[in-house]
Amino acid sequence: MIFVRIFALLALLGIGGSLVAWMLTGDPKYRRWAWILLQAGVAILLILFLLFAIERVL
Repeated sequence: MIFVRIFALLALLGIGGSLVAWMLTGDPKYRRWAWILLQAGVAILLILFLLFAIERVL
């Protein structure tokens, strides 16, 4: 479970950093990067939670 917390923290730091960079520079590539990080983070967390659920069942 510590792995999930560390991953979530790193994902939030990456998304937050990208959004701050976008606000400071106005370059839309940072906003796009934050969106990609958010999508990847949610997908990876869903996969991890599905694996935890399968482990509980088995």
